[in-house]
Amino acid sequence: MSDRDGGTGPLLLGVRHHGPGSARAVRAALEAAGPRTVLIEGPPEADALIALAADEDMRPPVALLAHVVDEPGRSAFWPLAEFSPEWVAIRWALDHGVPARFIDLPATHTLAWGREEGEEQKQEASEKREQQGEGEPGGLPSEPAEAVRIDPLAVLAETAGYDDAERWWEDVIEHRGASDGDAFAPFEVLGEAMGALREAFGTGGHERDLVREAYMRLQVRAAQREFGDDVAVVCGAWHVPALRQRTTVAADRALLKGLPKAKADMTWVPWTHRRLSRMSGYGAGIDSPGWYGHLFGAADRPIERWMTKVARLLRDEDRPVSSAHVIEAVRLADTLAAMRGRPLPGLTETTDAVRAVMCEGSDVPLALVHDRLVVGDVLGEVPAAAPAVPLQRDLDRLQRRLRLKPEAQERELELDLRKENDAGRSRLLHRLRLLGIEWGEPATSRGSTGTFRETWRLRWEPELVVRVAEAGVWGTTVLAAATAKAEADAVGARSLADVTGLAERCLLAELPDALPVVMRILADRAALDADVGHLAQALPALVRSLRYGDVRGTGTEALAEVAAGLAERVFVGLPPACAALDADAAEEMRGHVDAVHGAVGLLGEGEGEGEGEGQGEDSASRGGIRGRWRGVLRTLSGRDTVPGVVRGRAVRLLLDDGALGQEEAARLMGLVLSPGTEPADAAAWIEGFVGGGSGGGMLLVHDERLLGLVDAWLTGVPGDAFTDVLPLLRRTFSAYEPGVRRTLGELVRRGPGTRGSATATATASGIPGFAPDLDAARADAVLPVLRLLLGPDETEDADGPGDSRTNGSSTNDSSTNDNGADDNDLVGVGR
Repeated sequence: MSDRDGGTGPLLLGVRHHGPGSARAVRAALEAAGPRTVLIEGPPEADALIALAADEDMRPPVALLAHVVDEPGRSAFWPLAEFSPEWVAIRWALDHGVPARFIDLPATHTLAWGREEGEEQKQEASEKREQQGEGEPGGLPSEPAEAVRIDPLAVLAETAGYDDAERWWEDVIEHRGASDGDAFAPFEVLGEAMGALREAFGTGGHERDLVREAYMRLQVRAAQREFGDDVAVVCGAWHVPALRQRTTVAADRALLKGLPKAKADMTWVPWTHRRLSRMSGYGAGIDSPGWYGHLFGAADRPIERWMTKVARLLRDEDRPVSSAHVIEAVRLADTLAAMRGRPLPGLTETTDAVRAVMCEGSDVPLALVHDRLVVGDVLGEVPAAAPAVPLQRDLDRLQRRLRLKPEAQERELELDLRKENDAGRSRLLHRLRLLGIEWGEPATSRGSTGTFRETWRLRWEPELVVRVAEAGVWGTTVLAAATAKAEADAVGARSLADVTGLAERCLLAELPDALPVVMRILADRAALDADVGHLAQALPALVRSLRYGDVRGTGTEALAEVAAGLAERVFVGLPPACAALDADAAEEMRGHVDAVHGAVGLLGEGEGEGEGEGQGEDSASRGGIRGRWRGVLRTLSGRDTVPGVVRGRAVRLLLDDGALGQEEAARLMGLVLSPGTEPADAAAWIEGFVGGGSGGGMLLVHDERLLGLVDAWLTGVPGDAFTDVLPLLRRTFSAYEPGVRRTLGELVRRGPGTRGSATATATASGIPGFAPDLDAARADAVLPVLRLLLGPDETEDADGPGDSRTNGSSTNDSSTNDNGADDNDLVGVGR
């Protein structure tokens, strides 16, 4: 509003933050008034950054970021979009050569204030727990002791008869704009309304506003002393009555006395439309930043232009949308606005029209319109001249060199580690993850399972700038910071598994200086840790790290030695550790056995059939790893003190490895399922043998003797015991694929065990493909189809470290899976 009292006084322009109608009105008012200076609600530490708003590389949405120097995680943002009144005021001042200043409470107080409140809340919560007595839950920290906060726009909308504050604001401001002939009229009306609200509600629960407004009044007085009354103030409309208030300088300074302080730095950072919907330094958020940006940027016919955008988006998604749809949607939106008594169609009317005409009543494509257009994923840009921590500048340099531009919209990135640029991208993303900067998240690759392939889901969030500032304490470059952070994490790791996981991440990130430190700590922890569960949990990560080292060409000799030593300790300690376990501990131990089996399969790759016999000493020691592990499994399978689920799994793993014949497996199952065994223990053995998603269903389908044993035991379980074992059996067999369950049902219905052979059963049931021996001709016929399904062998033309034919190590998971299976397993599909 204009508050000049007969032509004197500052020009107070009360606005709604991020409001395009307010932004247009501010521009018109500044053009009409032509002030000598413009004062803007915002932290005054950012005055030196205002000039960057005119840089050609500055593209909103952007935000002012303030953070505590010695505590970067304590930060605050002041976002600005192209349609924000504050941004319009800044650009008007720069374009007209008029000084612009921020006049809100300095960030040095705001950030320190927040820190003290957090500490007070923690102290209050602690005292509350003490008063309630030890062991009593104290609850979450309480909110600051303030009155109920009101939404002034909601109150005004309700007074005007609206049930939606957004709709009221659109009708009154966004769709009507400034009054013809008087650019100050909207601000006068809005200022009077806010004055009435403050008289009725006081501060409306915004107690901190009293301090902020006292500081603003002092800054306005200082500007008046320098420029006279030709001063324009752009601030939230809620503050206008307070800035009009006649107070003394002494009273205002008294409110500011004793405020806490914290040393703060400020800079510009990119922002996104999606983040404009969050509460920010202004305490304001909007639901539809993309829509507001369209209203501000559309010079004329905004509804027609909006419908055209929607049609273009839907066409890009292969939706059949024509020009006729656009015309009908515009007409429907106009009709709905007239029926609802609105001056122009708003977001509600346009959304209803798009749903009815372009989306055929479906909310599925409408959700895409809301996500891409109503909200939007626009990412702003900040010039290189903006202040930044050294780590941020190094990250910017790497992003440019690797051509990896931050984007607000989530996307998938496929990397081939045999290519230098892709390998560099992988290193950067893994190093950032070590630093807690989650720009990229690893995903499962759909195109290849080779270890030279990586898939990432990338999405840049503005808050990651704060994470970069926090990580700056570890170093000035990404490499140095990741190295220092990895070393510190290794020292502070709580468990052996944490250290092995860290070693794996160091190899992925290629941190040669950190790896020796991590390996030394890993060796020390492994030597002191006597918990077999911890050792078994750590071994798979070490073995995976060996494979990662192979594909990246990293030396892993020390890692291989630790892995081999860890495996030997697991072999020795596992049988005693499996004795006298309850059901939950036994299930957990079965998982450890599976993990160790897969790790041993990878660790023992390349050993001969004789497991080292007749070979050199080194080869013999390495080649015996599988043999010694099979000995451990035989021990587990034969001890009555070992839980049934572990014994059953040991027998199954031996059978899969070819170390146990079908006859012996059937004999062991027959012993377990004999009447002398407790039904619960027998059911647990069955779960270990054929459960856990390990292909046990197909094993029963192909081996009628085993299926017959299970069927005969199950039918002989007493009624009272059957009720106890049913949940366990149901969990076991429900994990099978529907086709496997159907085939097993057919075999059981026709009487497994009563036929002469599996061939007779297969013939009677009409199920093709069953035979006692492998049909080589039929298996060969399947191979061409498998090659088409799996794609070309990507290692045939590899020149880099990912070529398993050139470096002697298997780097393609299509040739060796996590359980140590090889290509021969594919032939079994044709049986």
